[in-house]
Order: sequence, then C-alpha cells, then structure tokens
Amino acid sequence: MNAPEPIALTRAAGATLTEQIAAHFGERIRQRLLAPGSRLPSVRDCARRHAVSPHTVVAAYDQLLAQGLVEARRQRGFFVRESPRPTGPAAGAAIGPRPTAAPTRVAPVDATALIRGMFHGVSDLPAPGLGTLPPDWLDLPLLASALRRVLSHGDSALALQYGQPAGDSRLREALATKLADFGVRARAAQIVTATGATHALDIVSRALLSPGDAVLVDEPGWAVEYARLTQLGMRLLPVPRGADGPDLGVMAALAREHRPRLYVTVSVLHNPTGHSLTLGQAHQVLKLAEAHDFRIVEDDTYAHLAPAHLPRLAALDGLQRTLYVSGFSKILTPSWRVGYVAAPPDLVERLIDVKLLSTLTTPAVLEQAVAHCLEQGSLRRHAERVVARLDGARDRSVQLALAHGCRFVAPPQGLFGWVDAGCDTEPLSLDLLDQGWLLAPGHLFHATRRPSSLMRINFATSQDARFWKALASARQNH
Repeated sequence: MNAPEPIALTRAAGATLTEQIAAHFGERIRQRLLAPGSRLPSVRDCARRHAVSPHTVVAAYDQLLAQGLVEARRQRGFFVRESPRPTGPAAGAAIGPRPTAAPTRVAPVDATALIRGMFHGVSDLPAPGLGTLPPDWLDLPLLASALRRVLSHGDSALALQYGQPAGDSRLREALATKLADFGVRARAAQIVTATGATHALDIVSRALLSPGDAVLVDEPGWAVEYARLTQLGMRLLPVPRGADGPDLGVMAALAREHRPRLYVTVSVLHNPTGHSLTLGQAHQVLKLAEAHDFRIVEDDTYAHLAPAHLPRLAALDGLQRTLYVSGFSKILTPSWRVGYVAAPPDLVERLIDVKLLSTLTTPAVLEQAVAHCLEQGSLRRHAERVVARLDGARDRSVQLALAHGCRFVAPPQGLFGWVDAGCDTEPLSLDLLDQGWLLAPGHLFHATRRPSSLMRINFATSQDARFWKALASARQNH
C-alpha cells in the first residue's frame, strides 16, 4: 500500500520530533488524504496526542507553513492551503435557503480525500467510512463465470472493437426487463450505458445544463455530486432531506426564486440517511417539477439493496420529466464500471453524443457479462444473499454504536447509518485516521463546509468492536 502509516514518533529516529510531525502531515496533504481547507489538530491537541511539547508542534506547523502546505488563520488555527478557485458565475458558488453574508466553500476536494483514503487503503482494518461492500462480501466466482461465458460463447470480435454508441444491446434489453421490476417502463432504445452511475450522472448534467444553471440537490447528500456539479459551474440549491423526502416548502421557494433546471436526488435508501421517498412526497415533487419546469435525475444506485416496491419517481411519471440512473458497483463489484441512464426518448441522442465525446464507447465485454448475470438470475440470487447478510451486520453495528454512546438520527436501513457521535466528527476523523480507521465525517455531506457531529457508517464494515472502542476513546478528547 502507498498510504502513510499511522504516526509513530521515536526519539531514536534520524529526524527530530518536529521533522517527524511535519513529515507525517505533509505526506497526508500531498496524497490529498487531508483535503484543502481541512483544519489541522490544534497545537494543544496535537501535543497531547503525541506526548510532545506545544513548542514542538508549533515548530512542525511552521515547517508546513514554510513549505506552502498550510496557512495560519488568526485565532482559528492551521488549515491545509486552498487551491486557487475560479471567480464569477462559473465558479458554482453554493446558495440555499439559509441567508449568509459570505457562503462557505463548496467541498469538492473533501469528497476526493475520502475516496483517496479508500483507494490507498489507510490500513488493513475495516473502513467504517467505506462507500461500497467489502471485497469478501462479493462473489468472485460469479464474476469470473460471467466473463468466461461471454468470452467463450459470445461474439469473438466483442473484445477487439469499440462497443455500440448507446451501449451493448444485450445489456440494454436486460436492463429494460429489470427496470420493470421497479415499475419503470423503458424500452431498450431509451437506455444509454456509461462507465458507472457517476459517469451517467455526468453525461446527464453535461447534456442538459449550462454553466450558471441552478440545480436542486438533497442536503445532506453525497459530496461527489456536489463537487461534480460545482466543477461544471452550476449553482447548488440545497433542499433539506427528511424522513419522507425533501422539504417541499423549501423546494417550492427555491424553485420560484431561482428557476432550477434539475433536481438530483437519491429517492430510495438515500445516502447518507437511508431514508426512502414516500408515495405522497413523490407525487408532490413531480407536481413541483411540472409547475416550475425542471427535470428530475433519480439516482437509484442502491436499488439492489432495497425492496422493489418502494416508490420511484421514474415509475410514477413514466420517464417524462425524470431520468433514471443506476449501476452495479454497490452490488457486483466497484471495478466493473457499468452504469446507465434511462431517459425520455427525445433526450436519448443528446445523451449519446455527450457519451461519445467523453469516452467514445463503453466496454462491451463487461456490459455483456452484467447482462449474463441479469439474464441467468445470478445477480438476483447474489443480491438476496447480500441483503440477508447486511441485515445481520446492521443489527450488530447498531448494538455496538448504541453501547458506545452514539445515537442514530435516522432509522437504520440499507447500507449506511447516519450517526450522531456527540462532537465534531472532522477532527475526530483525523484522530481515528492516525489509528488506521477511515471515517466519513458529517461535513462531507453538506453543500457548504460546516462543523457536524454526524458521521456516515457502512454497516458492513462497522461490526468491529475495536472501532467503537477507539471512537469512544477519541471522543473523550473532543
């Protein structure tokens, strides 16, 4: 692994304690495991944690200042230096229902810091902040069998040429059949494949939006989506997400004032809360979309972990104003980047054009392997096993969380839990990172950076009592 080891200071090392501390934080910053804008531990906390004098920590932070890696903010502490940001309308400043004199920075790099932590592998310990199922929950023989079947019994030229512009026709037919299980009626001709659900969301945004357009987003929500839209120059309109769905009053007010072009939402097993949209709320959202003339992008990434009967916006409006996005990284494997969007017929060619300009085509071999898993029922059986295992993992994680003084602010459902740790989870996450535990602190799930006592846990990777003991110990210092 290329990740830095948890800090271990020694007076017998070839470097001074000051140099060791500076090197530790410097490596974290260079690998972007500490995102621009992140606050370093206070001098006093850092000194106490590593059993050194405050003078040693100040000297280490001074070295980081001299290297241009951090900046000192008067009476606030030391922060990872920001990258230069564009100004003007294309900068994508976040706005929302709460008045503010100077909106805080939208947090795109915070999301990539968490992703880099998952890619680097902070340690060999389970990662409570992981966004996918752990590898040992996935079915490697199923994947291998599907690939062998495609390569040995399929078109031999499949692996030697570009795929079809809209995506493999066999997969699109299988997806049309699968979508019917959720009540979404889409012909294969209405489906465009992508390299994962995130790419599908990007295709939709690039096809339908222009810099400066306003976009409604759930808050809390996933920082990657906030970051992606911000980088495209969009204005974010955060809508508070509750147990039944978005706050309709806030959504209506924002729609009247800002005339949004899109509403991007996870309606089923919302990330991070686990909430699912109710039927009544879904109808009201569709009425608002019609009244204010905006489209809805429904990200159903967690479809295979949820009951099929839960309301989907795309099912209720028949893919008129709604575009439906999903993929297979949460259930099959993150390494098979296969996603798709089902869209109104009049938008399909526009989506294909954007896809061709970004990736040319998508890998037909993997797409047919996914089609094989759908056609043979092996994906359905695998999903049933995962859901049953996840139910047990969720029960164990909830018991551990409650036993160690945490509480859930949303009923535990699906893959993720939304947990109140009782103190700001951003500095808490740095403490736990030193011990090899990767967290997903609450500030990641807001469109603008703010302190939060919440954190998202992955039930599949939060069953280790050592993590909860380490968390409880770290909370005593905050």
